[in-house]
Order: sequence, then structure tokens, then C-alpha cells
Amino acid sequence: MFKTLKTAWGIPEIRKKILFTLFIIAVFRLGCVLTVPFLNTEIVTSWMQEKASNGNFLEYLDILSGGALSKATMFCLGVTPYINASIIIQLLTYALPPLERLQQEGEDGRKKLNTITSYVALGLSAFMAVAYYLTLKNMKQDGVSAVTYTAGAEGIFTMFVIILSFMAGSTLVIWMGNRINEKGIGNGVSMILFAGIVARIPTDLGQLASLISTKQGANENFIKVVLYLLIFVAMVVGIVFMNEAERRIPVQYAKRVVGRKQYGGQSTHIPIKVCMSGVMPIIFAMSFMSLPSMFAMFWQPVESITEDTTFWQKFYFNFVEFFKTRSYSYAILYFILIILFNYFYVAIQYNPVEMANNLRQSNGGIPGIRPGKPTSDYIQRVLSKIGLVGAVFLGIVAVFPIIFVNITRIDVSSMGGTSILIVVSVAIETVRTLESQLMMRHHKGFLG
Repeated sequence: MFKTLKTAWGIPEIRKKILFTLFIIAVFRLGCVLTVPFLNTEIVTSWMQEKASNGNFLEYLDILSGGALSKATMFCLGVTPYINASIIIQLLTYALPPLERLQQEGEDGRKKLNTITSYVALGLSAFMAVAYYLTLKNMKQDGVSAVTYTAGAEGIFTMFVIILSFMAGSTLVIWMGNRINEKGIGNGVSMILFAGIVARIPTDLGQLASLISTKQGANENFIKVVLYLLIFVAMVVGIVFMNEAERRIPVQYAKRVVGRKQYGGQSTHIPIKVCMSGVMPIIFAMSFMSLPSMFAMFWQPVESITEDTTFWQKFYFNFVEFFKTRSYSYAILYFILIILFNYFYVAIQYNPVEMANNLRQSNGGIPGIRPGKPTSDYIQRVLSKIGLVGAVFLGIVAVFPIIFVNITRIDVSSMGGTSILIVVSVAIETVRTLESQLMMRHHKGFLG
């Protein structure tokens, strides 16, 4: 692998792409520490340390932004608006015929869809910037607000500066991701996500080291830390294996004679990935499960139930407790939602009827299965079985850290299941991209 990297570095064109990608990542990390005017970052950091914890959605957004959200810097929104916009457009593509037609128009259609996605991302970034500004305005420490000017003409000017700074930062991040797509290596948005998560790993490793830095801590936590690192390595290996795993449906093409030449007759297969939906079901499930905790941030429940507590206060208190991110009730419902969303995502990605029709039109068929409805039913059964395996795996990856934290009390955010899944998936995809470019130049790849 290192020899292949050396060979790739020796190719001027690929070397320029690698250096350009590293340059964009460096600019992204610089933007993650540039503070926005009129904000007291100490109050923001203190508030986020208290609220963005225990694996909630705020902590997840902070991980995706590389820690910029907890510091309210220029790039605090990161690529989150673009990711959400991409998900929305992808779902609407299967619901709205005009978008579906654009998707089927080839390169021109995809360019139009990308333009629509960019506008939707801009709208989402405006919404998120306003929401985050209102959250910052309510952040207080000893009666002092995180926003330095909140009243009069100065307050209005401050509001516009902060909101526009957040929007500009998000737009710039998306623009940098697109530049990586054009001139760099790998998918631009994925690479920025990768950089944000990886940037937090040294801090989290330092957190693990601090647990065993003293004699008493070493006696209490050494076995837990070692077990955590072993599980981390095992999860990386498992994710790599499941990312590469696929179910191959055999396909046989009929022979046909045109003039004096014979066509067809070859055997091939339809590859179906076990983890065909990637991290999307986890993102959907996490977004849904985070709503109660987000409500609790703005409408705090009572601290405890007493005789004077009203029925609705009790109901709201129990409701928030049920959805606490480290509770077992949360983990069970989270696991079920991941499975449901995985089936939903697979259903909109794969159409067994269309796959069966394409096979019949190309004179192909599955050995032992008749064309038409029997073929589509067979593909549907395969998709259901493979989808269940992938969904259970994603559920285990997402839920296991909750169980482990409850047992060991060791919480390292960037080394959780979802973060590992994103990092490993992006790394594998980037390696494949680099391999394909090497193969185009007749060089041996990483597996060679």
C-alpha cells in the first residue's frame, strides 16, 4: 500500500489532486477556529459542553462540524445544510415526477438537480443560522449573554452580521467541497466530513489518556480503556467487512445470432451491497429521536416529580426521560427506527419490477427463475433478507456505544459507532477513487 502511495505521489496529476485536497482541508480547519464577531465564545463553549453531551443531536452536529459548532465559528454549520438538502431532494425525486425526469436525463439532469440542491441548502443554512442565533441569544452565564449586543439598532446590526457569517461560512464549505469534486480526490462533502471527525480524535484520545493518567485512575479505568480501544478496532474491522460484503444475484444472457456473429450467452451477476443504504438510516433515526431533547432545551421540564406537580408536568417529565440519549428505552426505539428507515431507504433506491424488466429487455434472466413477476419477486426477497442483515448491523453500530457508555461511563464522541462508520466509509471510497485513477495509468492498485 505504501509503495502504491509512493507511485501515486510520483504521478504529477494525482499529486496535484492530493495536494489540492489537503489544501482545502487545511482551509476548512482554519475556518473552524475563526470566530464570528459580537460573540462571547467562552460562554458558548461552556453552554455547549453542558448541553451537547450524552450523544444527543447537538453533539452529533458538533462532531460533523469538527467542533466548530461548540465554538460558534465561521464554519459552525459545516456541510449539514447541504447533507439535509441532498436527503430532501433525493426523497422528493421519487415523489415528484419533474424531479424524477431530471434524474433520468443524464449529466444535464444531474447538474440541474445539483443546482436545486444548492438553493435548498442555502435556504436550510439560513434557517439553521437564525435558529442558532436565537439559541446563542438565550445562552447566558451569570446574567451575561453570549451575544454582546442584543437591543436597539446595534442589536439588529449584530443579528444580521452573525446570521450572514454563519450562512457565508456554510456556503463557502459547500463551495470547497465542490472544488474537491472537480480538482481533488474523492467526494468533496464526504472529505470535509471526514476531516471534521478525524480532527476531534486526538482530543478524545487525550480524554482517554486522562482517565488513566493518575494511579487511582489507572487502577479503576485501565481495563475499561483497553477494552474500549479493542472494541474500536473490532468495529473498524467489522465496518470494513460489511462495506465490502455483497450478495451477487447470478444472471445469464441468452444467445442470439445476428448475421454470422453470435452475441450474448455470457454469465454475470447483479451485486447488491449488504450496507446499501450507508449511514442514512442512522441520520434519519437520530433526527427523529432528537426532537424531544431539542424541545427540552427550550422548555425545561421540572427537576423532579413532587406532590405539587401537575399531570402535564409529570407527562412532559416522563416523556423527556424516556427519550434521554443514554436510556435503554431510547436505545431500543432507536434500533427499531434504524431498521424501519433502512427498509424505507432501500425501497426508494431499488425497484425490483424495473430491474426485472431491464433484464427481460436485455435477454437476460436469473437461472431457475422465470422472467417477469417471478423475477421481481425473487429480487424483492433477496433485497428484504439483505436489507435486514444490513439494518441489524447498522442498529448494532449505533446502539452499542450507548450500552457501553452506560456500563463503563466512558464517553468519547468522535470514536462512537456513527462517527467510525462515516470515517471508514469515506476512507474506503477515497481509496477506491485513487485506485481507479492509478489503474487508468496502468499502475498496480492497493489490492495488487
